[in-house]
Amino acid sequence: MGMISEKGNGRYAILSDILGDEDHLGDMDFKVVGNENGIYACQMDMKVDGLSYDVLEEALIQAKEGRMHILKEMEKTISTPNTELKEHAPRLEVMMIPKDKIGAVIGSGGKVIQEIQEVTGATVTIDEVDDMGRVEIAGVGGETIAKAIEWIEGIITDPEVGEIYEGKVKSVVDFGAFIEILPGKEGLLHISEISWERLESMDGVFEDNEEVKVKLIELDERSGKLRLSRKVLLEKPEGYVERPPRERRDNNRGRDNRGRGRDNRGRDNRGRDNRGRDNRNRDNRGGENRSNSEGGSQD
Repeated sequence: MGMISEKGNGRYAILSDILGDEDHLGDMDFKVVGNENGIYACQMDMKVDGLSYDVLEEALIQAKEGRMHILKEMEKTISTPNTELKEHAPRLEVMMIPKDKIGAVIGSGGKVIQEIQEVTGATVTIDEVDDMGRVEIAGVGGETIAKAIEWIEGIITDPEVGEIYEGKVKSVVDFGAFIEILPGKEGLLHISEISWERLESMDGVFEDNEEVKVKLIELDERSGKLRLSRKVLLEKPEGYVERPPRERRDNNRGRDNRGRGRDNRGRDNRGRDNRGRDNRNRDNRGGENRSNSEGGSQD
């Protein structure tokens, strides 16, 4: 909004213009920002000594009329804002994390946060604000930001028993596979928990980095080890009969037998040692008696 006035006689005219002529030629440059619900912001420059309330009121009313007209013209092309920015548009997201999780996101020597930036292409910065971690994620494109946010949320999230995760196979061993269910958090998917059918080996079951849906069925609070299951998410075959647990080598029994053998030998040795000590004791007693008889009383 603008205004042209004549000094002395009080004559003035309120101008509506979005091109800027009112600023160059007039005595007032009055910017009013808002929508149909009201004003969000305003800013004014003046070249006169002051404005009466009536002039300000008239300028605001005239600004509202102009704003409503422009909004109706805009709605002919687009009635609501886009839900997402264009892919090439830069953007910035902010998330707050617990203070004790800041170190996990940064990693030793900044290793974790550097990996997040390298893989996603986002720029991540962390500051401690009001006993919380304030994380800023900046980048171009929604996918870049979303990947970084998902990565960070995975780091700060603690696994919960009963939750279902989209995991990734990190390694395959003879007795199962280790699955990463959250960034830096792996659990064991035992061979007996992969399917309802009995698997004799892990050959050809999984490939590295293969995505697997699993359920966390046990969390050892002391060691932090995670036990996963895939078969609980699969439909149990009709007429399925629970098989007895697969046989395992009884290493303990072997160790016990060897231990008992050593114990027996130890007992024999102790028996001989006892007899030896008894003989020595008798010799000592005899020697003491002889000394006493030859040397007389020690008193």
